[in-house]
Amino acid sequence: MKHLAPALTLALALPAVQALAADPESCGTIRMSDPGWTDITSTNGVASVLLAALGYEADVKTLSVPIGYEAMKAGDTDVFLGNWMPAQQSFRDDLDSAQAAEVLVKNLTGAKFTLAVPSYVAESGVSDFADLAARAEDFGSEIYGIESGAPANTNIQNMIDSGDFGLGDWSLVDSGEQAMLAQVARAERGENAIVFLAWAPHPMNTKFDITYLSGGDKYFGPDFGGAEVYTLSRTGWAGECPNAAQFFRNLVFTIDMENVLMGKILDDGMSAEEAAQDWIAANPAQLDAWLADVTTLAGEPGLAAVKAELGL
Repeated sequence: MKHLAPALTLALALPAVQALAADPESCGTIRMSDPGWTDITSTNGVASVLLAALGYEADVKTLSVPIGYEAMKAGDTDVFLGNWMPAQQSFRDDLDSAQAAEVLVKNLTGAKFTLAVPSYVAESGVSDFADLAARAEDFGSEIYGIESGAPANTNIQNMIDSGDFGLGDWSLVDSGEQAMLAQVARAERGENAIVFLAWAPHPMNTKFDITYLSGGDKYFGPDFGGAEVYTLSRTGWAGECPNAAQFFRNLVFTIDMENVLMGKILDDGMSAEEAAQDWIAANPAQLDAWLADVTTLAGEPGLAAVKAELGL
């Protein structure tokens, strides 16, 4: 991963603001974005539930990654929980050059993001990017990605355009997350070959038996696209709304936590807010860390207020 830009490195190094007083009323609505990925939908759900209990309102808009970052540059988005690095390095570079964003916290470590196949395909001899071309007919010379404009799709298209791994005549199938996973499920039922974008955290890792392909470091980074996820805020917002900013600095997750949250949404049909409430009810001790030094919008102790609101 590239080193963080100096301004962002400084933001990470600054001590957390001790929020002992209420934010101004202008901070009551926090504008957030969601690229339509279930991991960010689930973390936005947690944020929304807790913010509501604190007297704030999370205004979450579904925006593709490029549009979401443009909204942050324009000052129309306050907080984004889905800055996957290094996959989104070009967007971060653009934000840095415009001095448009600050890093509040690294909210997830241990993530990964690269191409994968069902394990029965790997067992048949396809376990590396270099193995794909020889089986082009089995795969229909297609790689399934996510929504158009996503950085990962751009990486796949760049790989195809370069002719690397003998994939120059293959095509990228732009698709949303759920449509892509429906194709994986369909292929698995018939034990057909499919290669697709996969990542963790995601319940696909428990729902399907998949194998991440090696050899894609040039396009996805080492360690199977090993990634870290950051929470960004528009420049100046943390100073305007220090209590809310402290909340977001506290709001960090684990792979296992997100797998469960995402499973409640994808497999159990819950809304993001329902999934968050269900998870929090089963894990109330997590609130101690998430709400440390956080008050309500009105300036009351945050932890007590959230427990009372959620019936914990």
